[in-house]
Amino acid sequence: MSGRPLDILEDSLGETVTVQLKGGESFEGELTGYDQHMNLVIEADEDTTIIRGDNVVSINP
Repeated sequence: MSGRPLDILEDSLGETVTVQLKGGESFEGELTGYDQHMNLVIEADEDTTIIRGDNVVSINP
């Protein structure tokens, strides 16, 4: 696994991740997509959440 953020996201596709957001909220679910701005698509409990990258504080694979 490389240390570059987008490489880590690529390696985490299909895996469960925990995403910490500004304001203290967090989401846990399967990472099903992302883009170069680190906008994320998370699926959990049959719901899909799109998280804008500038709200992300951390992503834990």
